[in-house]
Amino acid sequence: MNVALAQVKYETIESLKLGETREIKIQLPRGYNSNEDKSYPIVLALDGDYMFEAIAGNVDYYSYWEDMPEAIVVGVNQLDKRYDDCMYSEQNSLPIEKGAAFFEFIGMELIPYIENTYRTVNFRVAVGHGETANFINYYMLKPQPLFQAYVVISPELAPNMLDYIPERLTKLETKTFYYLAITSNDSKSIRKMTEALDTSIKTVDNKNVLYNYNNFDGPSHYSVPAHAIPKAIENIFYVFQPISKKEYKESILKLEDSPVTYLQEKYQTIYDLFAIDKQVLINDFKAIAAAIEKNEDFQYYEELGKMARKQYPKTLLGNYYLARFYEETGEPKKAMRTYQSAYILDEIAGLTKDLMLEKADLIKEDFGY
Repeated sequence: MNVALAQVKYETIESLKLGETREIKIQLPRGYNSNEDKSYPIVLALDGDYMFEAIAGNVDYYSYWEDMPEAIVVGVNQLDKRYDDCMYSEQNSLPIEKGAAFFEFIGMELIPYIENTYRTVNFRVAVGHGETANFINYYMLKPQPLFQAYVVISPELAPNMLDYIPERLTKLETKTFYYLAITSNDSKSIRKMTEALDTSIKTVDNKNVLYNYNNFDGPSHYSVPAHAIPKAIENIFYVFQPISKKEYKESILKLEDSPVTYLQEKYQTIYDLFAIDKQVLINDFKAIAAAIEKNEDFQYYEELGKMARKQYPKTLLGNYYLARFYEETGEPKKAMRTYQSAYILDEIAGLTKDLMLEKADLIKEDFGY
C-alpha cells in the first residue's frame, strides 16, 4: 500500500474562451510520481472553491482502500462567477453568453490541458451542486458526451432539462453512470423538479445507463454533498470494488454457469469502463474458490488455477487450485505432484508450503503411492 500523500497543486489557466484567467486546484494520486506507467481517470469538481476538498478527500480515501481507481481530481473555482458561468437561455434552457463560454472553456481548454499535462485514461466524472449540478448535464447532450459519469447533487434544473435529460439517456450508446441526489431540506422547487426527473429517468430503458438516486433526510442544501459524494463513488465504481459478501451470496452462489467466467468478466468490465488493467485481487480469487467448494463445482478449479498462475505466477495459488481440481476429479497422483511442486513457490493468502506438503502426504497415505 502506498503511504505517499496525495499532492494538491494550485494553478491558473489562461482561457481564450472566457477572456480571463481561472484558478484551478488539482489533486494527483499518492503514487503518481512513483509509477510512471500508470494513467488515471479525471474527476471534475465544479464549485471547486468548496466542493474540491470534499471530493478530493473521498477520492483519496476510497482509492486508498481500492474501492475505486486512483484518480486525478480537478476543481474549478467559481466563487464570484458561478451565476455567469451557469447562465442559460430562458427560451431553450441551453447555455448562452458567459454560460456558453464557460461550457467551451471546460470542454475545449480545461480537459485538454489536464490530458496533455498529466497521465489520464478516457474515463471522466463530473460533479456539480445546485446550479452547477444542472450545468454538467449539458456535456451529456453533446453527440459525444464529455463525461462517462455525472454526479448531480440538489440541482437547480433549467425547465427544459426535465425533457432533455431522460430523452438523452434513452439514446446513449456508451456506458454512462448517472447519480442524482436531493435532501429533505432542499427548496420546494429543487425537490419538485428533481423528484420529477427521477420519475422520468426510472422509465428509461437503456442497458448503457447505470442510474442511482438518493433522497437524504436531514442534511441542509449545503451539507448534502458530504453525504452524496461517498454514495456516488460507491455506485459508479461498484464493479471495481472487491467481491462483497452480498455479491457472493446473491450473485456468485446462484450462478448457473462458471463462477470463473463471472470473475473474468468483472475484470474485463473494469478494463472496458475505466481503461484500467487491474490485477485480480486475492480476495476475489478466494470468493470464487469458496463458491466452487460450497456448490461442489470442482471442475471449475482448473480454469481458476490457470487464471491464478497467470495473475500470481511466483506464488502457489494457481497450483493449489489445480491440485484441488485433480483431487476432486479422480486424478490423485497428479494432485499429489502438484501439491509437492509448491515448495519452490511463494506462500500467499494463508496458503503455506507446509499445508501443500501435508495435502500431498495425505494423498500418499490414502493411495499408498
